[in-house]
Amino acid sequence: MIARHDFVLDRFQEEAIASVDAGRSVLVAAPTSSGKTVVAEHAVALALQSGGRAFYTAPIKALSNQKFRDLGGLFGKDQVGLMTGDQVVIPEAPAVVMTTEVLRNMLYARAGALAGLQWVVLDEVHFLEDPYRGAVWEEVVLHLAPEVGIVALSATVSNADELGDWLRAVRGPTDVVVERRRPVRLRSHYLVGQRG
Repeated sequence: MIARHDFVLDRFQEEAIASVDAGRSVLVAAPTSSGKTVVAEHAVALALQSGGRAFYTAPIKALSNQKFRDLGGLFGKDQVGLMTGDQVVIPEAPAVVMTTEVLRNMLYARAGALAGLQWVVLDEVHFLEDPYRGAVWEEVVLHLAPEVGIVALSATVSNADELGDWLRAVRGPTDVVVERRRPVRLRSHYLVGQRG
C-alpha cells in the first residue's frame, strides 16, 4: 500500500501506520492537507488484502462522495461502495464509504454487512464535540465490535490526549499521533473597504 505513493512519508504518518500494522486503533490529529488520509488508506488496504472489510465514515454526503471517488481510484471502482441517505452503490463491496449515521444505524440493526469488518475510519472525529450530532460518533465508537480497529482523523480536535484516553477506556489499545507542523504556511490577509 505505501509503495503506491510517490512521496516520502512524514514521521507522523509512519508512526500512525505502525500503529495500524500492530492492530491498534489510532487517533491522528494533524493540520488540514498534512496527509492524514494516507493512514486511513493504509487501514483500508490492510482489510482488503486480508479479505476483510473496511468502512470509511464522513460527517457529510459531499465528503462521502469525494472519498468514494478517491478510494475507488486507489483500490478499483469494484472494490469500493457508497452508502449515504441518498445513494447506495455496491454496498457489498469490501470497502464502503458512508455517513457516520448510516454506520450507527447498521450497528443498531446488527446488519449482516458488519461481518468481516476489520477497520473503521472516523473522518472528522472532532464531530464528537458537536452538541447535535456528536452522539452519533459516540454511539459508533461504543457499539463497534471489540475486534474492529478505529482510525480517527481530525484537523481541529483540541484535546487529542484526552480523546485518546477515552478511546483507550472504551475500545482498548489506541495510540495518539499529533502533528502540529503545517505543510502549507497560513497567511493572514485583511480586506478593508471604503465607506461612502
